[in-house]
Amino acid sequence: MSFPFKDRLFNAQWLRTAGHAYAGGADLGECLAAAAEIGEPSPESWRDAWMAMADRVAGEARASLAAGHDVSAHAGFLRASNYYRNAYVLLMGPGPDPRLIEAYRLHRTAFAEALAARPGWGEPIAIPFEGKSLPGYFFAAPGAAPRPTLLMTGGYDSTAEEAYFFSGAAALARGYNFVCYDGPGQGAALIEDGLVFRPDWESVVAAALDCLRARPEVDPARIALMGMSFGGYLAPRAASGNPSLAACIADPGQYSLLEEAKTRLPGPLARQLPDGSRFALEAIDAMMRLRLRHPTRGWAIRRGLWTHGVERPIDYLRLAAQYTLAGKAERIACPTLIASAETDEIGATAGKLYDRLTCRKSFQRFSAAEGAGAHCQSGARALFNQRAFNWLDGVLAEGGAAQRAA
Repeated sequence: MSFPFKDRLFNAQWLRTAGHAYAGGADLGECLAAAAEIGEPSPESWRDAWMAMADRVAGEARASLAAGHDVSAHAGFLRASNYYRNAYVLLMGPGPDPRLIEAYRLHRTAFAEALAARPGWGEPIAIPFEGKSLPGYFFAAPGAAPRPTLLMTGGYDSTAEEAYFFSGAAALARGYNFVCYDGPGQGAALIEDGLVFRPDWESVVAAALDCLRARPEVDPARIALMGMSFGGYLAPRAASGNPSLAACIADPGQYSLLEEAKTRLPGPLARQLPDGSRFALEAIDAMMRLRLRHPTRGWAIRRGLWTHGVERPIDYLRLAAQYTLAGKAERIACPTLIASAETDEIGATAGKLYDRLTCRKSFQRFSAAEGAGAHCQSGARALFNQRAFNWLDGVLAEGGAAQRAA
């Protein structure tokens, strides 16, 4: 597969954005034009090119709206929202960078304009949570209520708005309500309210489920949970403490954040985590601090420090030990689908999670030959959704049959 850049992170983020064309979040020609403007890749040139494209697309959407072309306006605002998100993604890190906040707010505003341009398409929601609220969106499927519902949990750098492009449009097309939200460490919860990640995601999803069960559009017996990227850990963790879920999908499945991190460290040093010798831990911290300075190789570390609210890389790795499904995977009661993509570095522990599950389970591998080998099947999300929803349709149909027989 040919990509616009030599750098792997730039190519991955470009493919992620262009892949949303499948759900109306991009146009391939616009993505190629933005790539051509970037030239020598840097976080600054990346941000400038995508901001310019987003501004242009948003401007045309507003002109369409003013002229009464609501369908064109809606489509334009969706693409602009995605491009604004992509503009800031490489700026993630402690601070945060004021340019990130500017682009994030434009990302969210454009999505709100898409909502307004198409009344009835979706609505903002607020999930009460520990004295605050977690923002999200509810998209009601057409047809008689109550309907099955897919609740989606994103990852480190996804937002509730972007979640729609991954699996929201696919859910609605198949008759599912779709719900997405920003939990602690994500989107507005992080950027606007300063909430950082927490390992007990079962409490976050419990709050979301309380909201959903109160809605007449939702069949409370048919609520499924999907987690993508880091959500591939968060969703199974939530399922371990919420037995009422009808199904869980983890893409990619992750058993342990620390074990995932160890796969990207030299073996002798990795074996020292999390409580090895002081000398070894300081060496790991120094090595990661050095990597922090690199624009792309240090990006995931900078992102992790910010979203977890820690200052030193070694503190992040120690904290990662709390994000484990040890003793919890066995508690997951609902049918669970674990996904894994061939060239994805994340999801190294997907097989371990699958092996620990005692519920009804399925493992789905995606290959590079199918065009689906990238992280979260970027560029081939249609194939992922085809297989995931085919599985979910079967699970929910069998659950309904069992309920009727009882």
